[in-house]
Amino acid sequence: MSDLRIEKPVHDAALADWRRVHNTVIPTHPLSLADVRDRAVRHHLEVAYTGEELAGCSTVRPPADGSRTAIVIARILPAHRRQGYGTELYRRGLARAWELGAETVETVVLSSNEDGLRFAERLGFVELERYTLPGEPVEWVDLRLA
Repeated sequence: MSDLRIEKPVHDAALADWRRVHNTVIPTHPLSLADVRDRAVRHHLEVAYTGEELAGCSTVRPPADGSRTAIVIARILPAHRRQGYGTELYRRGLARAWELGAETVETVVLSSNEDGLRFAERLGFVELERYTLPGEPVEWVDLRLA
């Protein structure tokens, strides 16, 4: 995976790239650049490129409110799937979650993202629940690392 470059998005151009991956993989819940800027303050975000081409992004939501549970999400654009990039983003996110004091790791996947669900299950995640957010047509699936 020598061609994969992963960086923390600190400028608007990289934040816009993170947003583009998010909005492509999760079209039912699009985010604005302002939303992404807010998430960059609260969460650990990374964006991945193969050469200069955008490939994916990740989010680590640290444990909050006395919880010891972190949320680790890796998203890869369809053209870059099945090349190990999601695994690399996930491993980095998992390491970050442990550094932040997590004892439990969860993820969330849009139910229509069959690739994402299979990926999570392959990594050892098991389904906790399915739910629909108000105004959204597709279910979300919460999973926990077993």
